[in-house]
Amino acid sequence: GVGSKGESALELSNKLLKKYNFNKLEDLSVRDLAKECNNDFNKALQMLSLIEICKRYNSLIHNGHTTLIKSAKDVFNIFSYKLLNEKRETFIVLSLDSKNNIIKEEEVSKGILDSSLVHPREVFKSAIKESAYSIIIVHNHPSGDCTPSQQDMEVTKILMKAGETLDIPVVDHVIIGKDNYYSFKEKAEQI
Repeated sequence: GVGSKGESALELSNKLLKKYNFNKLEDLSVRDLAKECNNDFNKALQMLSLIEICKRYNSLIHNGHTTLIKSAKDVFNIFSYKLLNEKRETFIVLSLDSKNNIIKEEEVSKGILDSSLVHPREVFKSAIKESAYSIIIVHNHPSGDCTPSQQDMEVTKILMKAGETLDIPVVDHVIIGKDNYYSFKEKAEQI
Protein backbone atom coordinates (compact mmCIF):
# COMPACT_ATOMS: atom_id res chain seq x y z
CA GLY A 1 0.00 0.00 0.00
CA VAL A 2 0.91 3.59 0.45
CA GLY A 3 3.36 4.66 3.15
CA SER A 4 2.66 7.36 5.68
CA LYS A 5 2.99 11.10 5.30
CA GLY A 6 6.39 11.97 3.87
CA GLU A 7 7.72 8.44 3.24
CA SER A 8 6.97 5.57 0.90
CA ALA A 9 5.62 2.20 2.05
CA LEU A 10 9.07 0.68 1.46
CA GLU A 11 10.82 3.36 3.51
CA LEU A 12 8.29 2.99 6.33
CA SER A 13 8.62 -0.82 6.29
CA ASN A 14 12.41 -0.70 6.35
CA LYS A 15 12.39 1.81 9.21
CA LEU A 16 9.99 -0.29 11.30
CA LEU A 17 11.75 -3.60 10.63
CA LYS A 18 15.13 -2.09 11.48
CA LYS A 19 13.83 -0.65 14.74
CA TYR A 20 11.59 -3.51 15.93
CA ASN A 21 12.21 -6.64 13.84
CA PHE A 22 9.11 -8.41 12.59
CA ASN A 23 8.38 -10.29 15.81
CA LYS A 24 8.34 -7.09 17.92
CA LEU A 25 5.87 -5.19 15.72
CA GLU A 26 2.95 -7.21 17.05
CA ASP A 27 3.77 -6.05 20.58
CA LEU A 28 3.23 -2.37 19.69
CA SER A 29 -0.04 -0.74 20.61
CA VAL A 30 -2.05 1.03 17.92
CA ARG A 31 -1.03 4.35 19.47
CA ASP A 32 2.70 3.45 19.47
CA LEU A 33 2.57 2.19 15.89
CA ALA A 34 0.65 5.29 14.81
CA LYS A 35 3.46 7.44 16.24
CA GLU A 36 5.92 5.50 14.09
CA CYS A 37 3.63 6.18 11.09
CA ASN A 38 3.58 9.97 11.62
CA ASN A 39 0.34 9.74 13.67
CA ASP A 40 -1.48 7.89 10.88
CA PHE A 41 -3.88 5.67 12.88
CA ASN A 42 -5.39 4.15 9.73
CA LYS A 43 -1.98 2.94 8.57
CA ALA A 44 -1.24 1.57 12.04
CA LEU A 45 -4.55 -0.35 12.09
CA GLN A 46 -3.87 -1.72 8.60
CA MET A 47 -0.43 -2.95 9.68
CA LEU A 48 -1.68 -4.57 12.88
CA SER A 49 -4.52 -6.22 10.97
CA LEU A 50 -2.07 -7.63 8.44
CA ILE A 51 0.18 -8.96 11.20
CA GLU A 52 -2.79 -10.69 12.86
CA ILE A 53 -3.96 -12.19 9.55
CA CYS A 54 -0.44 -13.51 8.89
CA LYS A 55 -0.25 -15.08 12.36
CA ARG A 56 -3.62 -16.77 11.94
CA TYR A 57 -2.81 -17.98 8.43
CA ASN A 58 0.50 -19.39 9.59
CA SER A 59 -1.19 -21.14 12.49
CA LEU A 60 -3.87 -22.55 10.19
CA ILE A 61 -1.57 -23.97 7.52
CA HIS A 62 1.05 -25.16 9.99
CA ASN A 63 -1.37 -26.44 12.60
CA GLY A 64 0.32 -24.24 15.18
CA HIS A 65 3.90 -25.38 14.63
CA THR A 66 5.26 -28.18 12.49
CA THR A 67 8.88 -27.17 12.59
CA LEU A 68 11.07 -30.25 12.76
CA ILE A 69 14.07 -30.01 15.07
CA LYS A 70 16.93 -32.28 14.03
CA SER A 71 19.77 -30.55 15.85
CA ALA A 72 20.80 -27.65 18.06
CA LYS A 73 21.73 -25.80 14.87
CA ASP A 74 18.04 -25.91 13.86
CA VAL A 75 17.13 -24.35 17.22
CA PHE A 76 19.77 -21.67 16.71
CA ASN A 77 18.55 -20.90 13.19
CA ILE A 78 14.95 -20.54 14.38
CA PHE A 79 15.52 -18.58 17.58
CA SER A 80 18.63 -16.47 17.00
CA TYR A 81 16.65 -13.75 15.22
CA LYS A 82 13.91 -13.82 17.85
CA LEU A 83 16.36 -13.37 20.70
CA LEU A 84 18.91 -11.16 18.94
CA ASN A 85 17.82 -7.83 20.41
CA GLU A 86 16.71 -9.05 23.83
CA LYS A 87 18.45 -7.12 26.60
CA ARG A 88 17.53 -9.69 29.25
CA GLU A 89 17.81 -13.45 29.35
CA THR A 90 14.67 -14.95 27.85
CA PHE A 91 13.89 -18.57 28.66
CA ILE A 92 11.77 -20.52 26.14
CA VAL A 93 10.44 -24.08 26.29
CA LEU A 94 9.78 -26.00 23.09
CA SER A 95 7.29 -28.84 23.52
CA LEU A 96 7.93 -31.57 20.95
CA ASP A 97 5.92 -34.47 19.59
CA SER A 98 7.42 -37.95 19.12
CA LYS A 99 8.91 -36.93 15.75
CA ASN A 100 10.63 -33.81 17.17
CA ASN A 101 8.16 -31.35 15.65
CA ILE A 102 7.50 -28.26 17.74
CA ILE A 103 3.93 -28.41 18.99
CA LYS A 104 4.18 -25.43 21.34
CA GLU A 105 6.66 -22.64 22.00
CA GLU A 106 6.34 -20.82 25.30
CA GLU A 107 8.33 -18.06 26.96
CA VAL A 108 8.65 -19.13 30.57
CA SER A 109 10.62 -16.27 32.06
CA LYS A 110 12.53 -13.12 31.33
CA GLY A 111 15.52 -12.38 33.56
CA ILE A 112 16.86 -9.16 34.94
CA LEU A 113 19.87 -8.13 32.86
CA ASP A 114 21.96 -11.31 32.97
CA SER A 115 20.09 -14.00 34.87
CA SER A 116 16.90 -15.87 34.24
CA LEU A 117 14.88 -17.45 37.02
CA VAL A 118 13.12 -20.68 36.11
CA HIS A 119 11.37 -23.39 38.05
CA PRO A 120 10.51 -26.91 36.83
CA ARG A 121 6.82 -26.23 37.53
CA GLU A 122 6.71 -23.45 34.90
CA VAL A 123 8.98 -25.29 32.48
CA PHE A 124 6.89 -28.47 32.35
CA LYS A 125 3.43 -26.95 32.81
CA SER A 126 2.81 -26.36 29.10
CA ALA A 127 4.54 -29.61 28.09
CA ILE A 128 2.18 -31.59 30.32
CA LYS A 129 -0.85 -29.70 29.02
CA GLU A 130 0.21 -30.31 25.40
CA SER A 131 1.02 -33.99 26.07
CA ALA A 132 4.55 -33.34 24.83
CA TYR A 133 6.82 -36.29 24.16
CA SER A 134 9.92 -34.25 25.09
CA ILE A 135 11.12 -30.66 25.44
CA ILE A 136 14.02 -28.47 24.42
CA ILE A 137 14.89 -25.49 26.54
CA VAL A 138 16.33 -22.39 24.92
CA HIS A 139 17.65 -19.17 26.34
CA ASN A 140 19.85 -16.33 25.25
CA HIS A 141 22.88 -14.62 26.73
CA PRO A 142 22.48 -10.89 26.02
CA SER A 143 26.26 -10.49 26.33
CA GLY A 144 26.58 -12.50 23.11
CA ASP A 145 28.83 -15.12 24.76
CA CYS A 146 27.01 -18.46 24.72
CA THR A 147 29.30 -20.15 27.26
CA PRO A 148 27.11 -21.64 30.00
CA SER A 149 27.34 -20.20 33.49
CA GLN A 150 27.43 -22.33 36.62
CA GLN A 151 23.75 -21.41 37.12
CA ASP A 152 22.96 -22.62 33.57
CA MET A 153 24.57 -25.98 34.35
CA GLU A 154 22.72 -26.34 37.65
CA VAL A 155 19.35 -25.41 36.13
CA THR A 156 19.94 -27.90 33.29
CA LYS A 157 20.65 -30.73 35.74
CA ILE A 158 17.54 -29.90 37.79
CA LEU A 159 15.32 -29.76 34.69
CA MET A 160 16.74 -32.98 33.26
CA LYS A 161 16.02 -34.77 36.55
CA ALA A 162 12.47 -33.33 36.62
CA GLY A 163 12.00 -34.47 33.00
CA GLU A 164 13.04 -37.99 33.91
CA THR A 165 10.56 -38.03 36.78
CA LEU A 166 7.74 -36.74 34.56
CA ASP A 167 8.75 -38.98 31.63
CA ILE A 168 9.13 -35.88 29.45
CA PRO A 169 12.85 -35.85 28.69
CA VAL A 170 14.81 -32.65 28.16
CA VAL A 171 16.30 -33.37 24.73
CA ASP A 172 18.64 -30.37 24.84
CA HIS A 173 19.29 -26.99 26.41
CA VAL A 174 20.50 -24.52 23.79
CA ILE A 175 22.06 -21.20 24.75
CA ILE A 176 21.90 -18.59 22.00
CA GLY A 177 24.79 -16.14 21.71
CA LYS A 178 25.36 -13.35 19.22
CA ASP A 179 26.58 -15.46 16.29
CA ASN A 180 26.81 -18.89 17.86
CA TYR A 181 25.19 -21.32 20.26
CA TYR A 182 25.99 -23.81 22.97
CA SER A 183 24.23 -27.17 23.08
CA PHE A 184 24.30 -29.22 26.28
CA LYS A 185 23.48 -32.30 24.20
CA GLU A 186 26.45 -31.77 21.89
CA LYS A 187 28.70 -31.17 24.92
CA ALA A 188 27.23 -34.07 26.92
CA GLU A 189 30.37 -34.54 28.97
CA GLN A 190 29.64 -31.26 30.81
CA ILE A 191 26.08 -32.08 31.93
